[in-house]
Amino acid sequence: MEAFKNLDRESVYRRFFSPKKELSDRELEQLTDVDFGQVVALVVTTQGEDGETLIGGGRYATEGAGSDEAEIAFMTHGNYRGLGVASLVLKHLVHIAREAGVQRFEAEVLAENSPMLAVFSRSGLPMQRRRDGSILHVTLSLGNQEEQRHGT
Repeated sequence: MEAFKNLDRESVYRRFFSPKKELSDRELEQLTDVDFGQVVALVVTTQGEDGETLIGGGRYATEGAGSDEAEIAFMTHGNYRGLGVASLVLKHLVHIAREAGVQRFEAEVLAENSPMLAVFSRSGLPMQRRRDGSILHVTLSLGNQEEQRHGT
């Protein structure tokens, strides 16, 4: 809960699509209940004088074992945006997801969130977008690494 309280307003808005001062018990459980089967989460921290500080992270969640599709989401603290945190996390999530048989990541992104859209574009993964008002539905095709290298 402390990590959430330290996030800037823009980071929270971009992740939850609305201003939010605190997380509900259900939201906190969703963010912290990671089983590495259906839900995989990675965080990035930095070491400071006061200890370790969470600066960003990403996660994916599938509908169940054997699912080939996962919903993906990221959050990066404002002071660390633009430094490649989300790109690094995405790279690792793609590797883990491929090993688990996930073929596609689905994301909902605010249309105005050009930094996150740029992370997806720079990932090198085939991407489709569909706009629904102020939200873009993004699909990233993971395929397998051999297919990606050979363009098949």
